[in-house]
Amino acid sequence: MLDRDAIKAIIPHRDPFLLVDRVLEFEPGVSAVAELDVREDAFWVPGHFPGHPVMPGVLIVEAMAQVGAVALLSRPESEGKIAFFAGIDQVRFKRQVTIGDTLTMRVEITRLRGKVGFGDAVALVGSTLACSGQLMFAVE
Repeated sequence: MLDRDAIKAIIPHRDPFLLVDRVLEFEPGVSAVAELDVREDAFWVPGHFPGHPVMPGVLIVEAMAQVGAVALLSRPESEGKIAFFAGIDQVRFKRQVTIGDTLTMRVEITRLRGKVGFGDAVALVGSTLACSGQLMFAVE
């Protein structure tokens, strides 16, 4: 298991934009499973939405992308590099994510072609699907 400090050694994201609390398992270049505890002190809570905080969908997608970046950038040849979003496809939101939820994200890298990687991603709360989609990364 990787804690936030170990995650920061792999990907460049920092608070308040590091959206992964721990990596439960990963295989470099293949897949990663990670969690985010959705807390009341998250930066987006006051504005999305006052009195009914719901984690923005774009942040759920970003959190999944950060998990994919852990899988990609943990390869020895990717050390010190950055994985940028190159595309997102077929993203669907199935459940609201709210304070107190633990978001479990799974990303499987489906293809690596040079500096471009593709992955299938899901985010769950418990066993309920919250979001799914296909991600594309450009590694620089």
